[in-house]
Amino acid sequence: MSEVHQRQVVLDTETTGMNQDVGPHWEGHRIIEIGCVEVINRRLTGRHFHVYLQPDRPVDPEAFEVHGISDDFLKDKPRFGEVAQDFIEFIRGAELVIHNAPFDIGFMDFEFRMWNPQQPSTETFCSVTDSLVLARRMFPGKRNNLDVLCDRFFIDNSGRTLHGALLDAEILADVYLAMTGGQTKLNLVASGGDGSDTGGNEIRRLALAADALPVIRASGEELQAHEGRLDLVEKKGGHCLWRQ
Repeated sequence: MSEVHQRQVVLDTETTGMNQDVGPHWEGHRIIEIGCVEVINRRLTGRHFHVYLQPDRPVDPEAFEVHGISDDFLKDKPRFGEVAQDFIEFIRGAELVIHNAPFDIGFMDFEFRMWNPQQPSTETFCSVTDSLVLARRMFPGKRNNLDVLCDRFFIDNSGRTLHGALLDAEILADVYLAMTGGQTKLNLVASGGDGSDTGGNEIRRLALAADALPVIRASGEELQAHEGRLDLVEKKGGHCLWRQ
């Protein structure tokens, strides 16, 4: 029987501004960064798609305070239409894992329609899992932003001083795998990447070689001391759980 390959793409975006009362696009806000990491059969592969985009409008000061991406930095970056086909090919057929998915999917579909009015919505060629909905089910009534979830699952996010789409996607992959049962094996390789990466970032992890871990066995003297401790526990407590 052939192996079933479950392909997921963990995705995040940064934008020129935040959603307001009547939706994220009413002021014409645009995507300025897309970051995706690939997960196959619960293993991060190292493949990623990462690009910064020229939005043809200023970045709101409030948004700049969140992600630190300036108008000057974006002025020579490609426009969405120049990378749209590569982006579609990277995510096509995958399960997208997104924290607060309606926000990102709304922006993506808005950009797709501006590029090609006939382009189908994202959910016609990808399935979508909202990790925020999952977190709220697991931890009802509690804060469930990415930083809080990192603390809850002991995931290192010390490099996250500002929001960044690729870094946040990588962190979210760790969080999602922890929320859904953990990663069975870390098997990351340096990215050869079909996606574009204008920032020069590559996602790397140390592979976990469990069979290479040293096994240190107790000496005869240590075993004798251990038995002596259990004797004392049994004498004082009337029974010893470790000997049952």
